[in-house]
Amino acid sequence: MKVILVCESVSHGNTQRVAEAMSEVLGGRVVAPGAIDAAELADCDLVGFGSGIFTMDFHPELRRFIASLPPRQRGRAFVFRTSGFAEPPFRRYVSTLTRDLEDKGFEVVGGFGCRGYDTWLPLRLVGGIRKGHPDATDLTAAREFAETLRTQLTT
Repeated sequence: MKVILVCESVSHGNTQRVAEAMSEVLGGRVVAPGAIDAAELADCDLVGFGSGIFTMDFHPELRRFIASLPPRQRGRAFVFRTSGFAEPPFRRYVSTLTRDLEDKGFEVVGGFGCRGYDTWLPLRLVGGIRKGHPDATDLTAAREFAETLRTQLTT
């Protein structure tokens, strides 16, 4: 199974650690949006798209990369993220990214999220929140999520 995880992780490496934990199970490589040619995704059985959450949305580089993809029939995809806060009911950024991926021809088969160390502007004043996350439990959950995907897609 050919897998690529497109990951933008800029603040503390939170999302990168989650992507690497999933790639251990899926056997895929982790790449930044600017480090991959969109044509490479055509041969993939599964593509993960993830970033930390910035001002209640996925990172702009990841969103630009997805927007640049031509719409056509594609394989399967999943979404992953880290964030200091839970997704609020008034700003459903996961479903928005999922819809964008479906508009580009992906079948979105799942999503994963966990807490991450967050030092967004006002939080920096108190040293941030969710220090130590993602922790070992979060990374184990990421591996378990990836194992579930792998099992579903290979049976």
